[in-house]
Amino acid sequence: MNNFKNSIFVLFFLSTLVFCQDSKHDLTVDWIHTDEAKSIAMVHRYIWLENNTAVIYDPSKPLEERDFKILDPDQPDVLKPLFNIKKAVQSLNEILDDTLDGLDWPISFDSKGEKALYNFEGDIFLLNIEKSTFKKITNTLAEEKSSRFSPDGKNIAYIRDNNLFTYSILTNREKTLTKSGSETLLNGTLSWVYWEEIFGRQDIGFWWSHDSKYIAFLETDESMVTKMHYVDFRPQEPKLITQRYPKTGTNNPMVRIGLIDIKRKKTKWAQLEPYEYICRLKWHPDNNRLFVQTMSRDQRELDAFYVDRKSGKMLRKIFTEKDSAWVNINDDLYFLDGDKFIWQSERDGFAHLYQFKDNGQLINQITQGEWALRSSGGPFWLRQSVQAINKKSGKIYFTAMKESSVERHLYSVDLAGKNIKKISKEKGVHSIGCSPNGEYYFDKFSDSKTPPKLYLHKISGEVVKVIDKPQLDLIVDMELQTPELFTILTRDGFPMPAQILKPADFDETNEYPLIYHVYGGPSAPTVFNSWQGSSLFYDNILLRNGYLVVRFDHRSATAISKTLENRVNFMISGPIEMEDIVDGIQWLKSKGYVDPNRVGIWGWSGGGSFTLNAMTNTSEFKAGISGAPVTDWHYYDTKWGEFAMKRPQDNPEGYEKTSFVKSAKNLNGRLLLIHGTYDDNVHPQNSWHFIDELIKHDIMFDMMFYPMRMHGFKDIPAQIHRQKKMIEFWKNYL
Repeated sequence: MNNFKNSIFVLFFLSTLVFCQDSKHDLTVDWIHTDEAKSIAMVHRYIWLENNTAVIYDPSKPLEERDFKILDPDQPDVLKPLFNIKKAVQSLNEILDDTLDGLDWPISFDSKGEKALYNFEGDIFLLNIEKSTFKKITNTLAEEKSSRFSPDGKNIAYIRDNNLFTYSILTNREKTLTKSGSETLLNGTLSWVYWEEIFGRQDIGFWWSHDSKYIAFLETDESMVTKMHYVDFRPQEPKLITQRYPKTGTNNPMVRIGLIDIKRKKTKWAQLEPYEYICRLKWHPDNNRLFVQTMSRDQRELDAFYVDRKSGKMLRKIFTEKDSAWVNINDDLYFLDGDKFIWQSERDGFAHLYQFKDNGQLINQITQGEWALRSSGGPFWLRQSVQAINKKSGKIYFTAMKESSVERHLYSVDLAGKNIKKISKEKGVHSIGCSPNGEYYFDKFSDSKTPPKLYLHKISGEVVKVIDKPQLDLIVDMELQTPELFTILTRDGFPMPAQILKPADFDETNEYPLIYHVYGGPSAPTVFNSWQGSSLFYDNILLRNGYLVVRFDHRSATAISKTLENRVNFMISGPIEMEDIVDGIQWLKSKGYVDPNRVGIWGWSGGGSFTLNAMTNTSEFKAGISGAPVTDWHYYDTKWGEFAMKRPQDNPEGYEKTSFVKSAKNLNGRLLLIHGTYDDNVHPQNSWHFIDELIKHDIMFDMMFYPMRMHGFKDIPAQIHRQKKMIEFWKNYL
């Protein structure tokens, strides 16, 4: 009888939850993935041209209604069409024998805004902007990729079959620059580990010299790299897919720098001191030398060299950056007149700017204090904070976390390190794009309660033009709840940035189940005073189903300093971070409005790892969802896995203590494990091994594997299904 009553109660409760989910303004999982939902956070795309005008483009409109406009900051209210888009689309359709409705943003523009590159059906197409006509550049069975204009706009470089080619726009002739490309020898294109971990998911494997006469490129031999295999179920006879992926402790690809004289098609190879990784290349303005950065296998030393472009010989070592844990790669390198340059370093424990002489002698530290430079967009592991340098005024414009670790603002400072000034006015996160002359900038910014807006400013901060206002009508109509920002003190008093979402009818006398969303990687915060897009919509569905949703960042994840990052050296995603997480959860459980017996945790990738860490090494959680987790660092790649953990043979204790395969037998609470079977980043073997341990110890769990999905699910049906599955799980077990 009691079981019958309980069943009736559960059915009533679940039907009420479903009703709540669908009754308020159609806020549903399906709606989150509509164009209407996505458009709320969209603003114009833009690119600055060398004449200090900008091309702007509104992606929120239907494709057939989009257009490219020229914005002149000196006449901001006069927007002119960049070209006749109807004529261009008609020209393209005649070549493709298709009926395309419009044009998306191109792969690239030339610096003058006279030409643009597109890729259709694996071939390169050139748009003549003045004539509004297309021309098909390549016509091959193999796919061309990574196409880019030379700085003078006269040539295009691209990759085909792992070889590097150029195409002369004036003569319509293609040149083959390399011929050695094969399945395992790559010219000008990146191996997986370089693409993911070093260049931030950008296939940047070659660099034009400023005078368009040379190309520096990476040649990669990955024949010695360990292989991963995936089975595509769709052919009647399943297809085997192979990926070269260097696991921790195994061989990395061998990479060297080639310097090609475009006219003579001759290659010289850079002659460097021993290294494990090539991290960055940048042409000096004199076009005679390259600034090259290399790194040791343990990643504690980064060397900087000048390399001669004609001979490939190393002219001199400039300096070596050292760190007791690891050196972070950054993109803040800028050459000044008088053989000087600006460089970002974390040598004092915080990311700051320094001025050096060409020989590596330090001139002065430009920014300083207990705060850090920080990028305002892109993957968290890419670090580029300088937005403009005005050589006449001697001012540098950069983004940083000086105001708050949950905000990003634009600042200026003198080269001498004096007169630092905050330029951005509104609280929140500001993403900046400065004009080439440094006199204007676009500012895409938002806060936790307001969707993004895009303004054009003078460099002083004065608003010149409002490009995009925040879309508030739908937000108000849907009665969306937005995060409350606060801090949680750890046992030793560290203030962890935190946010909580509460339902509209929140009653602090009630006890609510709570869901903690975690990522947790070093200097990879989740708490920002910014608009949180589709995740906010999804979290609001959870609110309407009766849950509270919280995020907080343990101290190593905050990005406040390198000193805090270094706490996890030798023991990443392990017990050190878990101390802060347990402190945060116990603090939340002490609040009268949180049901301490119904706390859940979930995360993806690194957050999936922390979910397993929390559920196998603590008893704080009733249920958890782990998406695409690293379960043992033996299964992850060299560059990321070893930056803190080092090689397994050098840190066996660390690998043992951070293996959730080893702690799987201690699983507390109900677990849902989610993974894609074609995850080329966090391989499914991570989950397979963890699952096998649960089976050995007769532990029940839930599992959802998605056929041939990669690390980030791209197709909307899988995204919708995954989110609905998660809601179903929370209802059943929280």
